[in-house]
Amino acid sequence: MPIDATQPYDDQNIFAKILRGEIPNRTVYEDEWALAFHDINPQAPEHVLVIPKGAYVCWDDFSAKASEAEIAGFVRAVGHVARTMGLVEPGYRLLANTGFDAHQEVPHLHVHIFGGKPLGPMLVR
Repeated sequence: MPIDATQPYDDQNIFAKILRGEIPNRTVYEDEWALAFHDINPQAPEHVLVIPKGAYVCWDDFSAKASEAEIAGFVRAVGHVARTMGLVEPGYRLLANTGFDAHQEVPHLHVHIFGGKPLGPMLVR
């Protein structure tokens, strides 16, 4: 069920539990700013989630409250994962949903990296 991105951070969300080591994941990359892992319900041959280690509900929350170091570290982690997975050529898609209308399901900022096949148009009218 989509979440309201204006709500306070819920430290019991699934990604917070993954960050605390309470739920296992298939880690692709980790550094001091971010954790990247395979999605448990992949929507493309390559489907990885990248999450910041800080408690941020969505992109808006992150961009308003995170330090410059956190923002730079997270963005660099996303790029590093795409490069390491060999997705730069032929291409990949990044997706970060924010709020109810975008169908954000977990109240922790996360970026989906999709690749491994032609992905088609972004939205269908």
